[in-house]
Amino acid sequence: MNKIDQSLLDTWNMYGHYVSYAIAGVGLLILLSHYLKLMFTKDYKTKYDYINMYEINLLWYSALLIIIAGAVYANTLVTESGVLWFVVRLFVSTMFAIIAGVIIQNILKFYYPFYIEKRLKQLRFAPRISPEGRKMKLLSEEEEDVYLDEGMQAEEDAFSVDYDVWIDEESGYTKIEKYNGRLHALKCSECNYQTLKVNKEEIVQSPTATEEGELIKFFTCGYCGHKEKKSFSIAKLKEGTEEVAS
Repeated sequence: MNKIDQSLLDTWNMYGHYVSYAIAGVGLLILLSHYLKLMFTKDYKTKYDYINMYEINLLWYSALLIIIAGAVYANTLVTESGVLWFVVRLFVSTMFAIIAGVIIQNILKFYYPFYIEKRLKQLRFAPRISPEGRKMKLLSEEEEDVYLDEGMQAEEDAFSVDYDVWIDEESGYTKIEKYNGRLHALKCSECNYQTLKVNKEEIVQSPTATEEGELIKFFTCGYCGHKEKKSFSIAKLKEGTEEVAS
C-alpha cells in the first residue's frame, strides 16, 4: 500500500508525544539531580571529586536524552500519511539529532573541561573552615611535609599524588586532602601507596602474523621497594609488517 493507515499514524502521533515527554523528563531529572547534589554538598573536596568524576558524563547523558526526545517529538508533528513523508521526516530528524549530538559531545570533550578546570581550582583553594568555625591556612610544600608520612611524601615525589594540608593555627586541627598528580603511578600491593611505576619493559616473544607476542613490564615501588612484573599481549602483525625485534 502507498498509504500508511491513518489510524496508525494518529496513534503514533499521540503516543509519540508522551514518549518524547518521558525521555525529556528523564534527561531533565538527571540534570536537576546533578545540580541539587552540587547545591547540597557543602564540603569543597567532596564537591571537587564529584564534579571531576561525574559532571561531563551526566551532562552528556542528559543532553543525549533531550536530543532523542526532540527527534521523537519532531516525528509527531507531520500529519501526512504517505510512506515517503514518513521516511523523509524520520531521516531529517535523525540527521539533526546526530548533528546536535556531535556538536554537544565536542563541546563537552574539548571546551567544557577548561570551564571545569577553573571551577575545580576555585574549589581546591577556597578557604577551609575548621570545626570551630575558623578559617584554616593552606601550608606550603615545605611546611606540609611535617604532616605527611613517608609514604605520602613518596607519592608526591613520584608526582602521582598531590596532597594539600590545611591547618587551624589556633587549635592545631589539620585536614589533609588528596589530589591526582601530573604523572601516572599504580597502587602498590604491599604498602598501598600510589608509588608503583614501570622500571623496564622486555619483549619475551615477538608477535608474528599468526601469533600474538608477549611483553613483560617490571614495576618497582618508589616507597617500599616492592617489585613485581605483569604480562601484556602484543597484537599480531599485519601482513607486510616486519617483526618486532626482541
